[in-house]
Amino acid sequence: MADWSDESTYRTLDPAYELRQLRIFQKMVEKGLIYRHYRPVHYSPSSRSALAEAELVYKDVHVSHSVYVTFEVDKKVPIKNPILQELVSAMPSVKLLVWTTTPWTLTANMGIAVNPEMTYSIISGENGFVGIVALERVTSLAAFLALGTVEIIGNVQGSDLIDIAYTPIFAPLAPTFTSLKIIPASHVTSESGTGLVHCAPAHGAEDYHAFLALGLVSTSKNMICHVDGEGKFTEEVADVVGASATSLIGKDVLNDGSRSIVELLKQVDALVKVQRIKHRYPYDWKTDKPIIVTATSQWFADLEGIKDNALCALGNVSFFPPQSRNRLESFIRSRSEWCISRQRVWGVPIPALHRLDSDQAVLDTASLDHIISVIEKKGVEHWWNGPVDDFVPPALREEGHTTSETWRKGTDTMDVWFDSGTSWSMLREVGFGEGREHLADVCLEGSDQHRGWFQSQLLTAVSSAPADTPSISPYATLITHGMVLDQAGKKMSKSLGNIISPLTIVLGGKDSKRNPAYGADVLRLWAATVEYWRDMSIGPTVLAQVAESMRKIRNSARFMLGFICDNTSFQRVPREELGLVERYVMHELYTLEQTALEGYSSYNFPKVINSLTNFANITLSSLYFDITKDCLYANLLSSLERRAVVTVLEQALTTMTSVLAPVLPHLAEEIHNTRNSDGSSVFMIPWKPLSSEWKNEQAANDMAQLLRVRGVVLLLLERARGNKSAAADPSRQNQKLIKSSLEAEVDIILPEGADRTGLGALLQREENFLKTLFIVSDAFVIDEGSLGTSAPEWLLTETLTIPGSDEELAIRIRPASCHKCPRCWTYTAPTDDELCPRCNDTIKH
Repeated sequence: MADWSDESTYRTLDPAYELRQLRIFQKMVEKGLIYRHYRPVHYSPSSRSALAEAELVYKDVHVSHSVYVTFEVDKKVPIKNPILQELVSAMPSVKLLVWTTTPWTLTANMGIAVNPEMTYSIISGENGFVGIVALERVTSLAAFLALGTVEIIGNVQGSDLIDIAYTPIFAPLAPTFTSLKIIPASHVTSESGTGLVHCAPAHGAEDYHAFLALGLVSTSKNMICHVDGEGKFTEEVADVVGASATSLIGKDVLNDGSRSIVELLKQVDALVKVQRIKHRYPYDWKTDKPIIVTATSQWFADLEGIKDNALCALGNVSFFPPQSRNRLESFIRSRSEWCISRQRVWGVPIPALHRLDSDQAVLDTASLDHIISVIEKKGVEHWWNGPVDDFVPPALREEGHTTSETWRKGTDTMDVWFDSGTSWSMLREVGFGEGREHLADVCLEGSDQHRGWFQSQLLTAVSSAPADTPSISPYATLITHGMVLDQAGKKMSKSLGNIISPLTIVLGGKDSKRNPAYGADVLRLWAATVEYWRDMSIGPTVLAQVAESMRKIRNSARFMLGFICDNTSFQRVPREELGLVERYVMHELYTLEQTALEGYSSYNFPKVINSLTNFANITLSSLYFDITKDCLYANLLSSLERRAVVTVLEQALTTMTSVLAPVLPHLAEEIHNTRNSDGSSVFMIPWKPLSSEWKNEQAANDMAQLLRVRGVVLLLLERARGNKSAAADPSRQNQKLIKSSLEAEVDIILPEGADRTGLGALLQREENFLKTLFIVSDAFVIDEGSLGTSAPEWLLTETLTIPGSDEELAIRIRPASCHKCPRCWTYTAPTDDELCPRCNDTIKH
């Protein structure tokens, strides 16, 4: 269903692709959207690289050892609020009680945050503890921390606590220390913890932004961080814990390092409680290892100035499902920057030059012009393997110094989402640019890509567009699919052993009974049947059900092929001469096609397939095929009735083939090749929709009324097949009345004086068709007054209310009055050894 040749596909590692990507990056640099900054980011020690939000997976079973610790108020520093100063001065010591799930970050503590709008209490416990916590947390903390009976000494507003000084938690271990202060922060709540939050700007985005807003951090020189690229404590931690640093240096902060911190907290008498908690935590999507938040120097794209344009560009994009628009737009609104650098040994470089003496980076239009020209000639690999001298432009060379003495090449690579996010740029080169508002008709990916590819395509397109042009999305329609789950609704994973390979479904497994070869069409049918915009389950039971649906569709096609392949030159019956049921089937076929055209245009494939299977199984197999078999097998080939049926079957198969071809291409080709021996493909034939003249609501309404009558007749026939007490003759009371419905005749008795404009008129008009509809040997529509006095051998009767009136018509079945025809098996022959009139006429011709 696609051309997978090199000429029509792309790879992000193709040299031409990488050059396009670098030129898009250059346009963003020219607009001032790219900058380097030292700040906290999601960082994977296992990958040794910064990660974007889209590269994280969250696990709800992560276990952390959280701690409740105390910081001591520095009484040497005056407090502005006189009442609070008096309360604190009267106590031997006052503690600030803090809860954190990341005890390893305590060495990087630079402040404690409170909410200015919250109320805080100075409490005294039975064990001598005197501390400050949020008023709303007093009761729960007293019980949880076993403080005994707690007395509230006084209450103050959070705003009164701001700028109160406290001593660093590891001050007893440090050679020297400086008091720290309480700061205001709106993100502090009283929903959990103590209402006071430990702040390490190097290890938390909220902490960083709170300090940044107060002008307390700006560069690496005034932000404390003791964690290296491997996620281990560095030697600089000695500045905080003194000689005790030997118990921390080189230890993984998430494992041994965190446990060592707890031991140091005990040593300085700051630990109140350790609590083991299971909570949601981010993991590296590739290594499946937990990540940390830590400060590093990274390259960022400024989104603050372009996200409004990006949101504007989404205005005329169609979303399926529609609610996915809100998800993507909310993610874009919430972003102010995009960390685009990664620390990997492969990929497209961020081609910055760094001065060796200051590590200052140069990344501008002039340097990029020179560097990209070199890469264009020698390839991206030359950036990694070639000498720095090749990449330093003349303007940056200094007399008396070699380039290798002055400059080094940057080692950061671009985020893979930047790589894939520029894929739209290649569409112009393959001829899809001219006269198109959007380069791509459709962008399709999973629900996780609202944070990834969907965004990166839009952001790179908008940010690299000329300033004087309107913002246009690179895609016209965005389709979001869910994830595939196993039959029990669980996420597939190697550890659970529940992964189902698509190739196993198509080709079969080693155990052919357990994993039969279903073929590609069954897998495609499953994908088109489920509501793919939600998470979808697949497994042996589901596949068996889909295969059964496929079998029914294929059998319907085989049935029709059997009657039209040998009659390609038959005289088709014009629409005006078709009977009611033929007009009804054509109306249903027209409805199916219109539903399919609308469903395909809106990418609602389940709507198409549900309509197709309903038409094949209900309209055709359960009704039309069933009631026309007698005509197809027994009537003269040239008879009007049979030609009418074959005319409908021919068009039904043609339209059904067009409807199913996008989903079931192999079945569509099989049908087409059976009908045509010219070697052509079904996909070379245009889909020609039926004319609207086939829409016939009157036929649909008439058939709905007749099918209601048919339902009562079928109920009576079923009763006759199993009834053992309805016979008038006592000797037959232990016998089934009929084995086949053809052994019966039907009388529909209209009440005297009944309205003949509704159902009654319809029954009389279609009287000759009723025996076909009911699959009986004959059917009669009579008045009550026309009933004879003769009593049949047995009789079953039911009534049916006439729509729009209080009157009822009677429906009765009785034994057929003639003999069984040995050719067509209907009970319409004058004697047992004679053919019925129809068969007799057919044989003669």
